[in-house]
Amino acid sequence: MNTTPTETAALLARARAWAAEDPDPETAEQLLALAGAAEADDAGAAARDLALRELADRFAGPLGFGTAGLRAALGAGPNRMNRAVVRRTAAGLASYLLQRAAGAYVPTAVVGFDARHKSEVFALDTAAVFTAAGIETFLLPAPLPTPVLAWAVRALACEAGVMVTASHNPAQDNGYKVYLGGEAAPGDGEGAQITAPTDREIAALIDHAAALDSIPLAASGWTVLPGAGEPGDVAARYVSDVAALASADANTASSGHGLRIVLTPMHGVGGETLSRVFAAAGFTDVALVDAQAAPDPDFPTVDFPNPEEPGALDLALAQAESSGADLVIATDPDADRCAVAADFPGEGWRMLRGDEVGSLLGAHLATHPATRFRAEAEGADRPVFANSIVSSRQLGRIAEAHGLGHRTTLTGFKWIARVPGLAYGYEEALGYCVAPDLVRDKDGISAALLVAELAAGLKAAGRSLPGALDELALVHGLHATDQLSVRVASLDLLGAMMGRLRAQPPTSFAGSEVVSVLDLAEGGELPPTEGLSFLAADDTRVIVRPSGTEPKLKCYLEVIAPVGAADELPAARAAARERLDAVRRDVEEALGL
Repeated sequence: MNTTPTETAALLARARAWAAEDPDPETAEQLLALAGAAEADDAGAAARDLALRELADRFAGPLGFGTAGLRAALGAGPNRMNRAVVRRTAAGLASYLLQRAAGAYVPTAVVGFDARHKSEVFALDTAAVFTAAGIETFLLPAPLPTPVLAWAVRALACEAGVMVTASHNPAQDNGYKVYLGGEAAPGDGEGAQITAPTDREIAALIDHAAALDSIPLAASGWTVLPGAGEPGDVAARYVSDVAALASADANTASSGHGLRIVLTPMHGVGGETLSRVFAAAGFTDVALVDAQAAPDPDFPTVDFPNPEEPGALDLALAQAESSGADLVIATDPDADRCAVAADFPGEGWRMLRGDEVGSLLGAHLATHPATRFRAEAEGADRPVFANSIVSSRQLGRIAEAHGLGHRTTLTGFKWIARVPGLAYGYEEALGYCVAPDLVRDKDGISAALLVAELAAGLKAAGRSLPGALDELALVHGLHATDQLSVRVASLDLLGAMMGRLRAQPPTSFAGSEVVSVLDLAEGGELPPTEGLSFLAADDTRVIVRPSGTEPKLKCYLEVIAPVGAADELPAARAAARERLDAVRRDVEEALGL
């Protein structure tokens, strides 16, 4: 590493100073070990250089706080997730809440955590900082899903909610997700994740240079909410609210129409809560994937704890096939996302794409008795469905056919949840909001229940989820989607690739002329965001945007084809697949891959 002796000495001094005030002996030892390795006379030059590079990365700058809160690898230093960073962030958030209150009320906050490494410690530190700052604080009693925390923000009328989780990130990561509600975010944003400029306002109040001993910590004073077996059990209240979403005429409390479900929580915290919801709604034939049932922060049976990743559902699919199951449900580690798999004639078991589940749930909810009730409760003229700009256009056609409103939003539930009159929203990355009056965020548990309700009703009528997809294609056109993700070594390359597309946009996709190019950065109907949207004459659509959480360029492809009769569907699907492959090749060429 090319640093001067003065720069190296300053870096080592910063590392030792951080270690000296680090409240976590484990991360303090990490820094001291790295500092020692970086100046060890008996270590080779390569080993010393490696230690210096690691220290430089950890001290490259403070971990950025944005609309997703914080998310990074665990470890010592300002550019990692650790107790020092969490305490400073909590102090900044507390200052924001107190400034918003301006003495007119006492802010309240609820803090939750999952089963990842350090999650409970970070939650306790947050509760201690909040309480010392004068914020009335509630702490969830155990590792619980993110939707329970999001539900609690509204159920307890809190001004803020903090969930310590890294969702479906790798085991070495953790994160800090922030919601606002109550007096701090009334209206359509109540109980939703933060958006700009709130993130910047909170970030401005985080003092990254503050000495840790200058941040007061309460030894007690927060309220641990009732847990399992206690009166007022907070998880039981959530379970009761969610189970009530199931229609009495769609399943029976005694049998759930005989639906046999295989469930995997992917080593996360969703298994127990979702099992309780299924049982309360009458779905009793639910078999957990034993190897993935208990929370385990190391996620030992999967390379990446994301149901979308190849191989992640292999154990569940094998169990479903061997047991004669009707349905596979998977939640990601914090259970805010839901994956669905079914047995397709001629294909075998496969996971449904997020857009397929999104459309199925949309068609189900379009006639669901609770949908119009929710719209009326929100004061809307009619229920509104919403999905992100990169999701399929089929939901808009479903909403129109049922006389419902429809809105397209930027990517992320912080936008979907704020749509006025929202009755249902989804994004293709396995996120579904089926009950915004309960949880203004994606909720894999309530979505799983309504998927089971739909599957049970179809089974009772001698139908299936694959068949229901065919029926949607016949009515609204065959909508086929795919993705191309390009991982890069440097974030700078993302800007270069987007610049190439702007300078030399593709002129056709799969032989169909591009008739519209929309630069999403210029704004318009939606707030400005980095991305490009291309529309071809045959209604093929391609959207290209940088990932908001990873060094990836993501390309979303969709082709639409009318289908006149059921016997035309196999050929139409094959033709759509060929078109998607051709579009994919054209996108790769445009990107210079």
